[in-house]
Amino acid sequence: MGSVTRKIANAFSTSGIIQSANINNASLDNITTIAGAGDMVFVSSATASSSASIEFSLGNYKEYKFFFVNMHPQSDNYHFQFQTSTDNGSTYGVTATTTYWQAYHREDGGVSGLEYNGVNDGAQSTNFLNLQVQVGNGNDEGTSGILHLFNPSSQTYVKHFMSDFSGHLYNDYNFHTFTAGYFNDTNDLTNIKFQQSSGNIDAGKILMFGVN
Repeated sequence: MGSVTRKIANAFSTSGIIQSANINNASLDNITTIAGAGDMVFVSSATASSSASIEFSLGNYKEYKFFFVNMHPQSDNYHFQFQTSTDNGSTYGVTATTTYWQAYHREDGGVSGLEYNGVNDGAQSTNFLNLQVQVGNGNDEGTSGILHLFNPSSQTYVKHFMSDFSGHLYNDYNFHTFTAGYFNDTNDLTNIKFQQSSGNIDAGKILMFGVN
């Protein structure tokens, strides 16, 4: 048995339950570190409530992981987006180039596909960048996903990112969306902001973790 496999196996009891030594809180809702996950540490979280935007300060972690739980927009058929700052949040608009892939399927089964969507990517753009487009604002609509941002404090390299989202969108579509790209700037990224392209974020929670 390899060392990595052995480490994972030792985290579980004979009944298949994660042993308490491998988490640092009794409640899973309050986990701040995950053993064997590359020192992934809880940094911050924010809960939207008719919020115009949600912002986080960035530090020196080699990677940041953002988890988005049931993001629900106030306005129908607009995009969930993000951008970064190099001046402590005074301005947002770091130059970026991105790709945008989507798999989709409508509830009635009439339309489905997998495609690269050039309309929603960016080429050396300073605009806010799309993570999920056309998010619906019905009670059964919204989006959830993950964003990875790599080494934002580097003053040598550009800053890469990638995301994976699933959403119940406008007009009863499910979209599974993949984006990736880089911020073409060797200054350190100090802040990150999330918003809708129009209207407020009605509800949802964002959790921010750092990886050493």
